[in-house]
Amino acid sequence: MDSAAVNRALARIAHEIVERNPEEGEICLVGIVRRGASLADVLAAKIRSLGVETKIGYIDITLYRDDLTETESQQPHLHSTKIDFSLTGKTVIMVDDVLYTGRTARAAMEAIIALGRPSKIQFAVLIDRGHRELPIIADYVGKNVPTSKSEVIFVRFPPFDDEVSVSIWGR
Repeated sequence: MDSAAVNRALARIAHEIVERNPEEGEICLVGIVRRGASLADVLAAKIRSLGVETKIGYIDITLYRDDLTETESQQPHLHSTKIDFSLTGKTVIMVDDVLYTGRTARAAMEAIIALGRPSKIQFAVLIDRGHRELPIIADYVGKNVPTSKSEVIFVRFPPFDDEVSVSIWGR
């Protein structure tokens, strides 16, 4: 996907979020650090442009992952969580770049629930590549990209990258 295709996918997701949540007075997006946070920023701007109040926060799921190692040589690098609004009673939409095994989504749900008790949690992803290990599905998907397990999806998005694109590479 080039920049235009990514932008169209994010615009479509923003419209779907607004359409599926008409009763919500505001939309609460929580971007999963790293690229999910940047995508959440773009989605928030698109939702606001549709006239819907939008709150945005960012969550680090590192300590909720089920693959953390206990060895000192591989200590996890922590990022900051920044959610300055209550999640309790709200519909919270998690945002990430790629849905693969479902483990990141599970960790994000645990991290969100540790901060409050949302009435609903929904999930928006730019790319769904399949190969689930957990029963997780996204509510909003920019593009389904069937892949083999030997392939890797690269999402490039500022501020981490100099371009906006999605590509597949074989290992």
